[in-house]
Amino acid sequence: MKIQIAPSILAADFIHLQSEVDSVLAAGADWIHVDVMDGHFVPNLTMGPIVVEALRARTDCPLDVHLMVERPEQMIPWFAQAGATSISVHAEATPHLHRALQLIRSYGLQAGMAVNPATGLTSLDYIYDQLDYLLIMTVNPGFGGQSMISATLKKVRSANERLAQLGRTDVPVEVDGGVSVHTIGDLAAAGARIFVAGSAVFQAQDRRQAIAALRAAAQQTSGSRNA
Repeated sequence: MKIQIAPSILAADFIHLQSEVDSVLAAGADWIHVDVMDGHFVPNLTMGPIVVEALRARTDCPLDVHLMVERPEQMIPWFAQAGATSISVHAEATPHLHRALQLIRSYGLQAGMAVNPATGLTSLDYIYDQLDYLLIMTVNPGFGGQSMISATLKKVRSANERLAQLGRTDVPVEVDGGVSVHTIGDLAAAGARIFVAGSAVFQAQDRRQAIAALRAAAQQTSGSRNA
């Protein structure tokens, strides 16, 4: 699978959000990652569908919406209609995970399951047929700029092994949290293929160089799994 770099606008300058997004896309970003927080499931509060709608009006780039919210089923239609390309929901946030994934797919979008660092992967066995990607949090969600939790490398490896056992080697693992040029190699070696990078891209003086360095470090260690 191809390495994908998805800068998170949580780390962008919101006063100049459109130019920030234009900048990272021109620098080589593959996706734009949109972190949605409700102040309940996680302690922070961020943005709503109006931001996705505004971005979609200006770009055809994939918009990857990560719902860190309680009862995500209520918000899925809002973000789908706003122009999301993919939506991930947390296994911890709803007792109706299968239904939530089906709802996302009913809008023709890619559906992802997200899991926190301390959450196991048992749910995979029950929803793998509805899954387009798996998002593994490599920090505790809610705030940007955290350091990657090293124990999550084992989870990335375990996830790829279990997906292979389930016959879903087509499902890429996305990682979110503490992704930098120093950590992306280990994450890629463990089997991650989509990398959410906030500060590592938006705080870089040369964003093109930063994205190229991230991609090169990931490709160097991803081995035969990388396309």
